[in-house]
Amino acid sequence: MTTEAISSGPVSTGRPSHYPFLAVIAVLLGAFIVSFDTRLFAIGLPDLRGALGLSFDEGAWLATVATAPQILIAPAVAWLATVFGLRRVFVGPSLLYIVVSVLIPFVRDYETLLVLHFVHGLLLGVFIPATIMIVIRNLPMQWWIIGLAAYSFRLSFTGNAGVSLVGFYVEHVGWQWLYWQDAAIATLMAVLTLLGTPREAVNRALLAKADWGGMLLLGAGLALIYAGLDQGNRLDWFQSGTVVGLLASGGALVIGFFINEAIVSEPWASPSVLLSRNLVLGLLAMMTYMITSLSNTMLVPNFLTVVAQLRPEQTGGLLLFYTALPLFVVLPFAVYLLRRIDARIVAMLGLTSFAIAAFMGTHTTQAWSLDDFIPIALVQSVGQGLTFTAFLIFALSNSNPARATAFVAYIQVMRLVVIQFTATAMSTFLRVREQVHSNLVGLHVSAGDSEVGQMLARLSHHFMEHSASTETAAARAAVSLVSLVRREANVLSFIDGFNVAFWAAIAGLLLISLMRAAPAGPLTPKLAR
Repeated sequence: MTTEAISSGPVSTGRPSHYPFLAVIAVLLGAFIVSFDTRLFAIGLPDLRGALGLSFDEGAWLATVATAPQILIAPAVAWLATVFGLRRVFVGPSLLYIVVSVLIPFVRDYETLLVLHFVHGLLLGVFIPATIMIVIRNLPMQWWIIGLAAYSFRLSFTGNAGVSLVGFYVEHVGWQWLYWQDAAIATLMAVLTLLGTPREAVNRALLAKADWGGMLLLGAGLALIYAGLDQGNRLDWFQSGTVVGLLASGGALVIGFFINEAIVSEPWASPSVLLSRNLVLGLLAMMTYMITSLSNTMLVPNFLTVVAQLRPEQTGGLLLFYTALPLFVVLPFAVYLLRRIDARIVAMLGLTSFAIAAFMGTHTTQAWSLDDFIPIALVQSVGQGLTFTAFLIFALSNSNPARATAFVAYIQVMRLVVIQFTATAMSTFLRVREQVHSNLVGLHVSAGDSEVGQMLARLSHHFMEHSASTETAAARAAVSLVSLVRREANVLSFIDGFNVAFWAAIAGLLLISLMRAAPAGPLTPKLAR
């Protein structure tokens, strides 16, 4: 390792697995569960509200309570795995998760639902960090790139296949299987973890020096910030005392965490792991990926929902067949490339794909339907398969895998808080731009304008042909014209969103150009060692 490699944090080495293939499958299943549940509340929340009899506000808080606990526990999981071993950290929560997932569909009391979803989210927070630790601690080095590719695969696959799967469960099987599916997968995951990971003794020396205060401060602070971001658009941001209180208290706890890490003798997640030039640039570039990838996870499905007026089960096929399934080809290709060329080049190929897809998205019109998005979806699949995997490999290449506990904690911050921040920022941006465009388009719609009068006359005639009275037809014509203005404003706001995604990809490419080669190690290509 060169001096660029980070060596802060407790030593985290484990016994090699005798069945690495089983461990990789367990990694993939655990990551799938977490990503699917995140997608569930993004896409299936309206159906859940109807099934559980919840108001809009109750559903919004349920979604927040179901996700925020992930952040409370996730940063500490890598340290817990180092101390107690992956079997103890992974298998027990998996079994409890099965019970909670089976129970939730039978509950109708709102307070009980909140409690169960809090526990559900807390257990979900264990799975993703533990999967990275399985790769680094228990897989032979030749399996590391494959294991990390499996980890990143879930982000792209479930984000796209989840839309179709949520629609299928709600329409054909029963909404309860949104939860019961997880119970079945968690059972298999627990079995594979038992078979694929070795027994490890408790690290009592490290346990005696535990930085419990630092873990609690960071986890609680980030969870409160997440809750504030998640509720911000609904409660109108700083006009709400709840949002201000959540963000301020969360920020204070995070500041307290950094103070704690500076003064304790054995910091759990020292910020010094972020002092490497390559890591700072890598994490910033990863943020640009999270922004540009919204063209896939938010802009395309939301356009089809808001403008084309399609339901998830109608749009899911596009994302499943043209983005999710091609990943089975793109990911092995990414592994092939990462074994032979610099991860920076692979990341550049991925970001270039996203830039192309976003540029194509800037040419959308209100007439676009599912088939028009197929080329965009295919290009986005290439971007999804190459970019995150390459960034993850590059980041870990610039850290000491034996001391990865602190760095994995910060990866969880990126995964949960930064993703939520970028998604919230994009939602706010789209809402504001829709209002701006609606106003600008409306300025050209005047009651005395001849073209407006002709449009109203055509619409009125259309409604009168369907047995509407003159007064009713005129009223419907006015409402239809307003809808047309709103639809056009939404189209223009999505074009603005695609422009943001395009420039985010360009910014990521510029950041990659500033990175240095990673030090030679097990994650760097053979030619660079």
